[in-house]
Amino acid sequence: MSQTRFINSAQEQRAWEEAAAKQKQRKAAFRASSVELQALYTPADVKAIAFDEAVGYPGRYPFTRGVQPTMYRGRFWTMRQYAGFGTAEETNRRFRYLLEQGQTGLSVAFDLPTQMGYDSDAPEASGEVGRVGVAIDSLEDMEILLRDIPLDRVSTSMTINAPAAILLLMYQAVAEKQGAAPERLAGTIQNDILKEYEARGAFIFPPEPSLKIFADIIEYCRAKMPRWNTISISGYHIREAGSTAVQEIAFTLANAVAYVEAAIQRGLDVDDFAPRLSFFFNAHNHFLEEVAKFRAARRLWAEIMRARFGAQQPKSLLLRFHTQTAGCTLTAQQPENNAIRVAYQALAAVLGGTQSLHTNSRDEALSLPSESSALLALRTQQILAEESGVTDTIDPLAGSFAIESLTDRIASEIKHLMSEIEARGGVLKAIESGYIQREIHRSACAYQKAVETNEVVVVGVNKYTMQAETPQSEFRLDPELERRQAERLARLRAGRDDQQTTKALKELERSAREGRNVMEPMYACVASYATIGEICNRLRAVYGSYCDPGFL
Repeated sequence: MSQTRFINSAQEQRAWEEAAAKQKQRKAAFRASSVELQALYTPADVKAIAFDEAVGYPGRYPFTRGVQPTMYRGRFWTMRQYAGFGTAEETNRRFRYLLEQGQTGLSVAFDLPTQMGYDSDAPEASGEVGRVGVAIDSLEDMEILLRDIPLDRVSTSMTINAPAAILLLMYQAVAEKQGAAPERLAGTIQNDILKEYEARGAFIFPPEPSLKIFADIIEYCRAKMPRWNTISISGYHIREAGSTAVQEIAFTLANAVAYVEAAIQRGLDVDDFAPRLSFFFNAHNHFLEEVAKFRAARRLWAEIMRARFGAQQPKSLLLRFHTQTAGCTLTAQQPENNAIRVAYQALAAVLGGTQSLHTNSRDEALSLPSESSALLALRTQQILAEESGVTDTIDPLAGSFAIESLTDRIASEIKHLMSEIEARGGVLKAIESGYIQREIHRSACAYQKAVETNEVVVVGVNKYTMQAETPQSEFRLDPELERRQAERLARLRAGRDDQQTTKALKELERSAREGRNVMEPMYACVASYATIGEICNRLRAVYGSYCDPGFL
């Protein structure tokens, strides 16, 4: 066992401590979201860290330094800008524009009715159609969304959870119409329903049947779409809801454990599905904490998969993750400042070893991104990749006393919190009791109080403010889009073979009642142009609907 070894003089350290004690500091304590930072890190803070066991080499256990031996010296991360608004036609134009500008992967944002399994003409969808993403009611919309995009050559991420199976099958159907075989398709569905109960609220069915559908997807993709990432286990939304960095990783890894257990209970071997698991994290403000957080998460997941689940394949141990810069840090005041926030958050993600990255646009606190601000966000990534030099050496912050100490400290805090969840009976029990929801809420309240008391500075909001008019949004949605989408839906229902659609929907409901895998009958529904609302309503009839019990 080799160790990092540095020799320092205790006498010199004492001399520095005496000199520092005589000088006034800006505040009594300096905290990141999860841990207090020391004034100085020295060899004493890393002397107990065994290099091979805790740090190691890129592409080798415990993967602290990255999942690939060459990381960005081999190829850059996937630049996957998240986009979606209004109708499928509008979003298709934005996708093709971003691809022309050098984006290397698609990332689809769906509107709330789609996320909740409602058609655009449903009463529940009123006022929300196309607002925060693209409206997808049927295979027809998906065909338009992906028109002229070669799906066998582009990797696509879809941020969809409760109805993830439906959108995945729509994507498959469009690809097959293009002549692309399912086994050639690459991409990711988020499909992380547990974090919806914890932090976000876009759920349809109760937890148990939702986990059953997750296992159906795993089983289906293993046979039909082996290159597809069947889940993107998301800490991003947990952090956006107000968690600390430690909570973000701990709750995400606890959810991941529950998903692995559900797949194993289905009878699947861990090495058959674990390589297709992926993760999604937030790049927040505290630069050092964020870099250390990413490194700690990779190390811990490798340990969990090897020690707890007995995974044998190296790819089963890899925590591959997408990162998005922190939407909750963007401000409506002085929105130009957001471009600076996004740039250094993106740098933290790159130095933390992300596999793909979305950079937020400067105007997102005001509206959906304008085309010009979306381009600036993409150029931010391209400048980091091509000009900054941080991609020329692997894990360049490794060996920093501060980074290695923080990585170790954060990993320890994450383990402690995961043990608390285990003691409460696991993630489902912790959700049912409201434990996780309350912990996120407490952290969110503590942060807001710190901003209001100026303990945490937000430039342009509570310090360095300016008297100026409120900036106006650069982007405007077409006010007629909801009406047009409803009209398209009416034409679809009038023109399809209703007998075939009804037959497919009845078979889906029968499969659900009998506890069978619902993916094949659901594909028949999609192919017959059943709508997302019709499909979800059949499943609601079997599984019921989940109502948030309101723990806060």
